[in-house]
Amino acid sequence: MTRVKICGITRAEDAQAVAASGADAIGFVFYAKSPRHVNAEQAARLVAALPPFVTTVGLFVDADAAFVHEVLAAVPLDVLQFHGDESPEYCAQFGRPYLKAIRVKAGVDLLQCAARYSAAQALLLDAHVEGIPGGTGTAFDWTLIPGQLPLPVILSGGLDAENVAEGIRQVRPYAVDVSSGVEAAKGIKDAAKIAAFMQEVNKTNV
Repeated sequence: MTRVKICGITRAEDAQAVAASGADAIGFVFYAKSPRHVNAEQAARLVAALPPFVTTVGLFVDADAAFVHEVLAAVPLDVLQFHGDESPEYCAQFGRPYLKAIRVKAGVDLLQCAARYSAAQALLLDAHVEGIPGGTGTAFDWTLIPGQLPLPVILSGGLDAENVAEGIRQVRPYAVDVSSGVEAAKGIKDAAKIAAFMQEVNKTNV
């Protein structure tokens, strides 16, 4: 049963479309350089409008610890997602489960990453695009993922309704993570694309 996280939500109608689609988790980007960036006040409003049983995830990139604490004081996030060069000690200090994003390219030792971030709930595997920490809409070579990673894998990077079923079949991830693949424009989700994406995932879950 592959879970789904839809990331980069900026509008209430998109948050509601994600929840209505049956996605398991919804992601908010607290990174000022991202076109999908939200502040704590916006995110708090979006979370307040969600129905029960949707996991809320906050994405940070090499943020000051004080900023993460500030966001946590304002927004009831269930899980933190770290997309930069954060150390395991940094990631573990907030008293929340966390996901560690790894930008995959040839030469990145994912077994070593899993050992280093052994306290993470999962490794989120994304495409390595120089200078951009995530949300690139680019897929990576899935054959670079070893079969026996000791942590759950969340497959990310360039997924959409066209390729997600193949990604699930090939990688057998715990979950898939999509952002640009269900958008009409950066930060604006498309309800029809969300529905099509979920339909493809659900087909592979049968």
